[in-house]
Amino acid sequence: MNEEGRKGKKGRIEYTEKYNPASFLLAPFSSILLFSLNKKIMFKNYFKIALRNLWKSKGYAFINVVGLSVAFCVSVFLFLTAYFSLSFDNFHADSDRIYQPYLFANDPEGVGRTASMPFPITPALRADYPEIESIARVINGSDVIEYKGKFFDKNIKFTEPDFFKIFSFPFLQGNPKTAFQNLSNIVITESMAKAVFGSEDPMGKSVNLGLEGNKKQYVVTGVLADFPQNSSLQFDVFLRSENVGGYQQQKDQWDAFSHNVYLKLKPGIDKLTFEKKLRPFTAKYFAETLTKLKKKGGKPDERGDLYALRLQKLADVHFDREISGGKGASLVYALMGIGLFILLIACINFINLNVARSFIRAREVGVRKSLGALKQQLFFQIWGEAGVVCFLGFLTGIVLSILLLPAFNATFNAKLSLEYIFEPDKLALLVGLFLFVTLVAGGYPALQMSKFNAVEVLKGKVSLKRPGLLRNSLIIAQFALSSLLICCTIIAMQQVDHLRKQPLGFQKEEVISIPVGNKVDGQTALRRLRNLLADDPNIVSITGSGVNLGMGRDRSSSRSVIGFTFKDREVNTDWLHISYDYLKTLNIKLIDGREFNPAYPTDSMGRVIITESMAKAIGEKDPVGKFFQTDTAGIKHQIIGVVPDFNLYSSKAERKPITMYLSHAGGISYIFVRVTPQSLANSMEKLQNAWKEITPESEFIGTFLDENTNAWYKEEERLSQIFSLASAVAVILSCLGLFAIALIVMEQRTKEIGVRKVLGASIASLVFVLSKDFVKLVLIAILISTPAAWYLMQLWLDNYPYRVEISPWIFVAVGGIAVLVAVVTVSFQSIKAALMNPVKSLRSE
Repeated sequence: MNEEGRKGKKGRIEYTEKYNPASFLLAPFSSILLFSLNKKIMFKNYFKIALRNLWKSKGYAFINVVGLSVAFCVSVFLFLTAYFSLSFDNFHADSDRIYQPYLFANDPEGVGRTASMPFPITPALRADYPEIESIARVINGSDVIEYKGKFFDKNIKFTEPDFFKIFSFPFLQGNPKTAFQNLSNIVITESMAKAVFGSEDPMGKSVNLGLEGNKKQYVVTGVLADFPQNSSLQFDVFLRSENVGGYQQQKDQWDAFSHNVYLKLKPGIDKLTFEKKLRPFTAKYFAETLTKLKKKGGKPDERGDLYALRLQKLADVHFDREISGGKGASLVYALMGIGLFILLIACINFINLNVARSFIRAREVGVRKSLGALKQQLFFQIWGEAGVVCFLGFLTGIVLSILLLPAFNATFNAKLSLEYIFEPDKLALLVGLFLFVTLVAGGYPALQMSKFNAVEVLKGKVSLKRPGLLRNSLIIAQFALSSLLICCTIIAMQQVDHLRKQPLGFQKEEVISIPVGNKVDGQTALRRLRNLLADDPNIVSITGSGVNLGMGRDRSSSRSVIGFTFKDREVNTDWLHISYDYLKTLNIKLIDGREFNPAYPTDSMGRVIITESMAKAIGEKDPVGKFFQTDTAGIKHQIIGVVPDFNLYSSKAERKPITMYLSHAGGISYIFVRVTPQSLANSMEKLQNAWKEITPESEFIGTFLDENTNAWYKEEERLSQIFSLASAVAVILSCLGLFAIALIVMEQRTKEIGVRKVLGASIASLVFVLSKDFVKLVLIAILISTPAAWYLMQLWLDNYPYRVEISPWIFVAVGGIAVLVAVVTVSFQSIKAALMNPVKSLRSE
């Protein structure tokens, strides 16, 4: 830049500039560079000021960080667990076109739904409806697999080639189009291949399935990747459905319901429209059932169906209790609701503390405004401070989540992992949580403080529009949520206790359940065990059954239900295979008739024992000696005994009719042993040694029957544990917030307290005056939370036929606890403020 000076008319010096084109071109870039530099400096200053202010108010910052970190940690666990449950089966390509068919019956005695299908329905649907792209049967089974003298008990799915077109389970080896070309083909999972073949290539290898005398050879034609944990279908082996036992007898029977079916519709096919097209199919193949329902007085439902074939979305299969035996979605939504409640309580703490501290920081804001600070600058500065606190809380919460992950998985039987948490979509969820809390909890106080009038503030007149209303509303909401969770916790625990004490219809104590497995014939194992322990005085009785009671270590369960018509009545009954001494071993008392007895050889030829509800189902007041047929071409079954109803599959469901039969040829899957009370301690070890002696090739995985039945309450126990954890966290966070608010309020009322003391107020009266407003808020919270808790828990309890009645004393007790907690929390600060020297208080003002 060249400058020359010259003297003007009045003797002043004037300067002129020579024009430089480069400076004109660079001017915009210089401005941008200068603006960016200023912005960086500004944000750097904001960050420094934020850290300085946080350090100055370490106590409040600590309370905020602790509250947010605990809330983040708990909500991350709960949201991810809920997300995991909701993600079941959504990894399949075209999952929105995959359905499970089920039969709907609008029976006058109650609406029924079942996904159990007859064998001929799959080929019939495939032939009659071009809208179906693929359809396949899925039949559960298990068997022993033998390779080079090694035996493996494995779960088997019997299905068809279309299965691999419906579901997108990836093949590691083999071709899904050719893997099931022959009936002797077998497809296995990756873990199964490693267990059986080790480092060998499994493709083309032959394996044997079944025990001696019933062995079949199969060739491995495919290896599937292990299934994800969020898959409803879990299995080790795939075989063609034609290999399942009884296939030839049942392939043309429309009244033998034994398995599930899955189908995929072609693109663009509407589910409801297709269901309407299925009506002629139902009328053609289930005409007899429709006739029976009409005779009973059945009427079509709102969709015009009396008996219909409908479709259930794949996404709903995992949760459906009635059709699929799922656990329901109530726990998932409870997890999401609890996680949201805890986040809200932490946000309320944050907002309350920041709004309350705005009075203390009002002069700072006024000075900044008088020095030229703009509203948006103040907003971003104060919001930045909130962002730093939220980030610290979020970071600490994530660290806590990682550290506590094993304990959480063990306590709540969850399946979360670090890899799962750090997947891209889960990280997006975590970042979303952080942004939500920062925006809500930090944005509102920052917005309010940035609106302060500088002149009014510097005069000492600080005014938020009805700040007390906001603060009180937030405290009420906080304690209402906490009280709601406490009420839900107590009621859930009472329901679990009620289910535990509910009579099951049999004596579960002092009984050991032993899964037989597939490596030995159940009848043979039962006979050998009886012979070996016949002279043991500590063994009361031994029996066998095709069904376990509760859930044993084999994690397996099976069910056989038979439907038939008896004197124009539609009867459905559980068909239970048992051995001698079943009633004696389980201490089930006879109401009428007798138990199966070896002295009566004909007991294994059509004789049955039924439960009371089965007697009601067939309409017989004196059923002993009566006959019925489950199949017009089958044998006549004679009733020889009646026993009280008992829980066979669950303590939560209503007890269903049960028919017990004896068969020397039928499979015994479980052995029950009743022992004397004094031998309970060493009985398990004794049976384990006996098991090694009678069947050395089979692993002993016996459990006590009361442990098995405890599995029936796992979901409720898990829910009550989650409620307990959430309630504890909510109460702690609420108390932290109330403590901090009380501290700020006492600071603001220092002069008032001093004046009251000078005028003769006692410490007790001061504590009462300072605490009563908070107690009022807690009482209002109780009034709000009580009806909400009652309504929500009534909805939950309606799922149980055996349930507790909600006592009003629960809400009274919770209200008392909430008031006591609030009084203790506030009184600490109230007493401290009341004990201050009034001279000092007034001087400081």
